Amino acid sequence: MSQTRTYLDFNATAPLRPQARAAMIAAMGCVGNASSVHHEGREARALIEAARRDIARRAGVPAGGVVFTSGGTEAANLALTPSLRIGRETRDFDLLLISAGEHPSVLQGHRFAAEQVVFLPLAASGRLDLAALDEVLAEAAGRRPLLALQAANNESGVVQPVAGAAAKVRPLGGATVCDAVQSFGRICCTAQSLGADVLLLSAHKVGGPKGAGALAFADENDHIGDLLIRGGGQERGQRAGTENVAAAAGFGAAAQAAAHDIGGEAKRIRVLRDQLEQTVLQIAPDAVIFGAHVERLPNTSCFAITGTSAETLLMALDLDGIAVSSGSACSSGKVGKSHVLAAMGVDPGLAAGAIRVSFGWSSSEADVEHFARAFARTIERIQRRRAA
Repeated sequence: MSQTRTYLDFNATAPLRPQARAAMIAAMGCVGNASSVHHEGREARALIEAARRDIARRAGVPAGGVVFTSGGTEAANLALTPSLRIGRETRDFDLLLISAGEHPSVLQGHRFAAEQVVFLPLAASGRLDLAALDEVLAEAAGRRPLLALQAANNESGVVQPVAGAAAKVRPLGGATVCDAVQSFGRICCTAQSLGADVLLLSAHKVGGPKGAGALAFADENDHIGDLLIRGGGQERGQRAGTENVAAAAGFGAAAQAAAHDIGGEAKRIRVLRDQLEQTVLQIAPDAVIFGAHVERLPNTSCFAITGTSAETLLMALDLDGIAVSSGSACSSGKVGKSHVLAAMGVDPGLAAGAIRVSFGWSSSEADVEHFARAFARTIERIQRRRAA
C-alpha cells in the first residue's frame, strides 16, 4: 500500500481551509451563548452575524436571509415543504418538480405527498430536459409549482440551466429551490444569477467544517411556515437550537477564502481536471467521460471504462494512495448504482464502472501526476488478469 496519499474527492468533502481552522479555534474561546444579552453573549452573537454577512455576500442574498443549519441535508428537508412562503402568495405549493439527478437529500428529503411530486428527466448530456419541464407545466394549470434543481450535479459536475427553468415556473406563481452545495465557492453562484428563491449551502464542500450549512433566501421576508425544529426561536424563528458558533465562524471564513479570485482558481482547477482526463484517455482510450460536451464544474470528472467495475478501480487506486469516489458520498460507504447516470440513459454495464475525481483548493499538478501513475498501474494489472 502506498505511503503517499493524494486526496481527489473534494465533492465528498474538502479539507479544512487554514482560514476556517483559525476562525474556529478563535471562536471556541468565546464562552457566551449567542442568545444571551450580556457581554459574553454579545461576543458570540457578533461572530455568528459576521459569518452570516460573509456567506450572504457570496450567495448574493441579504444577511437576514441566511439561516444556519446542520448542513445541506437539513437545509433541503427544511425548505422543501408546501408551506414555503415566497413573496406575497399565501397558498401552499401543491406540486413539487424534482430533477431526476438531484442529491438524495432532495429526492427523499421533501415534505410533499407522493402524488404531488413529478420527477423531471435529464437529457443524455446530464442537463435538465427543459422541453419536459414545459410539458409538465402546461398540464399543471391552477397548481402552484415548486422546482427543486441543483446548480451543478454532484456526480457528473454538469451545470444545470437553473435560470432558464426558474423563469418558466415563476409566471405560475412558482418558486425555485436550488441546491448550490457543489457550486458555491467554485463558480459564480448567487441567487440572482441563478434566478433562485432559495439556495441550499454546505460548509464542508467549500473547505469549512462538517456539520454546518445554511438556507439562503433571496428575500429576507421569505420563510418556512411548517418548521422542523421548534424551540427557542433562534435563526429568525426558522431553526431553533443554540447556535454552533465555531461552525458558523468556520463556514464564513471558508466562504470568504473561496471567493478570493474565484475566477482564477476555477481556471487553475480546470487545467488540472483537463490534464487528468487527457491522461485517462491516453491510458484507457475506451474510457467515457460523462458530461464532457456540456458545461461542468471545473473541478469534477466522472468517467467509466467498459467492463471495469468501480469497486475494482476504487480499491486498487486506494491501495496506491489515491482517494476518489464512485459518486455521492451520502450512501453509507457503498459502491452502488448511480441514479444520476441512470437518468442520463447510460448503459448499466458502463455506469457500474463510473468513478468520480474531484479537485479543490489544495490540489496540485503533483496530484495529477500521482493519479496518472497509479491509474496506469491499475489498468495494466486489470488487462494482465484479463489476458491470463
